[in-house]
Amino acid sequence: MHSAANKLADFAARDRVNSATETQRPAAKAAAALRQSSGRIILRYGLALGSIAAATALGFLAERCNLHESIFTIYLLAVALTSWYAGAWPAVTAFAVGELAFDYFFTLPLYSLSVTRQDIAYFPVFTLFSGLLIWFGVVRRRVEGALRQSRDVLKAEVEQRRGLNVELAKRSDELQATNKELEAFAYSVSHDLRAPVRHIAGFTELLQKHSDAVLDDKSRHHIRMILEAANRMGSLVDDLLAFSRIGRVEPQKTTIHLERLVKDVIGEIAPDTQGRKIIWRVGTLPICYGDPSLLRLVFNNLVSNAVKFTRTRPQAEIEIDSLNHTPDEVVVFVKDNGVGFDMKYKDKLFGVFQRLHSQEAFEGTGIGLATVQRIVQGHGGRVWTEASVNNGATFYVVLPKAGKVNA
Repeated sequence: MHSAANKLADFAARDRVNSATETQRPAAKAAAALRQSSGRIILRYGLALGSIAAATALGFLAERCNLHESIFTIYLLAVALTSWYAGAWPAVTAFAVGELAFDYFFTLPLYSLSVTRQDIAYFPVFTLFSGLLIWFGVVRRRVEGALRQSRDVLKAEVEQRRGLNVELAKRSDELQATNKELEAFAYSVSHDLRAPVRHIAGFTELLQKHSDAVLDDKSRHHIRMILEAANRMGSLVDDLLAFSRIGRVEPQKTTIHLERLVKDVIGEIAPDTQGRKIIWRVGTLPICYGDPSLLRLVFNNLVSNAVKFTRTRPQAEIEIDSLNHTPDEVVVFVKDNGVGFDMKYKDKLFGVFQRLHSQEAFEGTGIGLATVQRIVQGHGGRVWTEASVNNGATFYVVLPKAGKVNA
């Protein structure tokens, strides 16, 4: 107990000492600042008096060398030196003391402060030149102060931006880590859901086959709805799995002939266009640089969408061509005369599971265009669309040109 009491007493005494020290610190800082300011004032006015004393000594030397006319210039240099290094008021002091010294030591009658006609001739000239030198020094110091202030502001902005860049880099790293976690989560969930969904669909089909004879129409309808929902869920899971795999696979980029790739895609979806009247317009497409399998998926999605959304047209028209492109990029577009969409919803178009048409009107999972955007952005390109309701849609894809490797 005695030891604990001693420790408490020591802590209390230490707190009193710290409090007293903290109370004394502002006063000590103020005293130090006052001493520093006083030192600067003494130094500035000391420079003024010292420069005039040096000018007087040089004046005596010049007079001994019969250079009396140069004494006036020496005093002006002393005023200029003071104005340059010490400021306006020390320069005014140097001017006043210099005028008296010049009158006392170097104008007749010597060693007298009486004003003669010769003094009247020197005084206006000395005053004018000294005033100009003092004004020049004031302007210079004002400009230096403005430049110094601008430099400090710029330095503060640079430090602030450096801090923002560090924070932005930190947030970017966190976002990338979060995206990787989400990709891994989506891959794991979609992969683990495939087997249960297939089991539901498979056993529902078996139930439909073996129990069809004993079921009424309402039960058959319920089974059919279960089967359709399971199949749709299976498609969603497959598309989500494919979408999550895009970010997990390193693209194998090479030179690609887009015209050949697009024609292969049209040939692949030909069975889905049986019995339909479709006019295909495939222009001369450029050569680009990218992953063949991923870009095949891009144009498969875009061309399949064009075929799907022109289904209500008696004659579908689908155009695939390129635009004028820069030396580093190629621009390819897929245009159709389908149902189109309202451009105010264009920001939703490339989102996952975002659909602008009902499932009953047009089937789909809402992942195709999200996959297109992700692949194109992974190639260092971009994708956008232009459309209007009942007037078709045009999708533009920008890709790196052959030989241009985009990180």
